[in-house]
Amino acid sequence: MRTAVALLSFAIFSTATVAAAADWTPEKWSAEETLEFRSECPDEGEHWSYVWLVLLDGNAWVRLGSQAAGRVDCSSTKPLTSIRIAGEQFDDIELVAAADMTERVAAAMGEKYWSDVFVRWFHHPYTMKLVPKEK
Repeated sequence: MRTAVALLSFAIFSTATVAAAADWTPEKWSAEETLEFRSECPDEGEHWSYVWLVLLDGNAWVRLGSQAAGRVDCSSTKPLTSIRIAGEQFDDIELVAAADMTERVAAAMGEKYWSDVFVRWFHHPYTMKLVPKEK
């Protein structure tokens, strides 16, 4: 009985449904401002971080500040993570570093987010493309 109640509670309070890699369609997230990514660092366990995203060439991109980059670096699942966006959760998403896209992603961030006029001056160690791993 306790197990049933726990499962029902989880189902009611869970905000994201788990989606398959085949449902990965960045184009439909153009109006989304943030996504969450999961890290599993030894000293803190599971943690979900919010970051801005932009879409370029049909792909989802993030630019990580020092704190988010640190969470990626210490995560035991690196380079894989889980992503929550628009009420869906995608597991086994690879964070692919792409230094050659830094300027282009930064320009897109500046166009999408008015507060980037300030944020752009912070240190952003990583520009990363989000790529679903096929099973």
